[in-house]
Amino acid sequence: MSPDLSTTYLGLRLRTPLVVGAAGPLSEDLAHLEALEQAGAAAIVLHSLFEEQIEREQLDLHWHTHQGAESYGEALSYLPEVAAFHEGHDLYLRQIEQARRRLGIPVIASLNGTSPGRWVEAARRIEAAGAHGLELNIHSLPVDPDLSSAAIEARVEEIVREVRAEVALPLAVKLGPFFTNFSAMAQRVARAGAQGLVLFNRFYQPDIDIEEMVVRPNLLLSTPHDLRLPLRWVALLHGRVSLDLAGSSGVHRGTDVVRMLMAGACVTQVVAALLRHGPARLAGLEDELATWLMEHEVATVAELIGCMSQERCPNPEEYERAQYMRAIQSYRRADAAAAPGPW
Repeated sequence: MSPDLSTTYLGLRLRTPLVVGAAGPLSEDLAHLEALEQAGAAAIVLHSLFEEQIEREQLDLHWHTHQGAESYGEALSYLPEVAAFHEGHDLYLRQIEQARRRLGIPVIASLNGTSPGRWVEAARRIEAAGAHGLELNIHSLPVDPDLSSAAIEARVEEIVREVRAEVALPLAVKLGPFFTNFSAMAQRVARAGAQGLVLFNRFYQPDIDIEEMVVRPNLLLSTPHDLRLPLRWVALLHGRVSLDLAGSSGVHRGTDVVRMLMAGACVTQVVAALLRHGPARLAGLEDELATWLMEHEVATVAELIGCMSQERCPNPEEYERAQYMRAIQSYRRADAAAAPGPW
């Protein structure tokens, strides 16, 4: 009998743990979304609507609706239509509405912002458009030397509280790993009203063109090696925070999905593998996951979730600092045995 691959994430019952993460080229039009569903996506996180887009629209609208109003008595009669200055925002909302009508899987919207402000009001319109859930992608690079880590963490918590005040939607927060104490940050996110946590953001890292002497964008897709960081933190947090955990980055094979589930993730988000190989890779991942479960006589995905988290694995210290020294020493011994020289 085929294993039961179903799982629950943000209160949503999903056919498998394979969720398409937020990535523009994969979810920018309805045809792509339909292809992803047909290939086996259990849910889709739409590309992000950015704080900067929303606030720019608000500024443009304010400028145009006030321009000339004090000088001409007839000014109020020729104000531009509001829709003309909300094309990006409204287009995103229309995409949610269309996806809800055409897809049979959950559609999770994505808001990307870095500071508290009026932009979080967009969450209310996203909920009204019919999204099944909302992923809040807080992607920032603090460069102010006077901004303390405590202030940064408080700002993240404030954003989550503001968004939660706007909507009753299931809410997940996607963060980068660079916090002084990530476990404490996860607890703060939960207290602020989130139900899920996505680990981790992949940060944009520019490069320098040494011939042209310019800074250029350099988007690098993840590889299976990138799985290790989210894997470790999912394992450390499982059972210790009241959040559904989603593993993101480095999921390219069915065995990667198995590892992330064992660590404690409810779902895995897939992006790079689909950008490289197309939507059909989802079917391959599902087949590889089902095959592994059958070969190891595991009947359900639920049995895997968290079985190798720090809370439940046979050797919990393997996730901690004590193993750093052991890993370094074992590598040097192996290197010395294999290579000639003064070792």
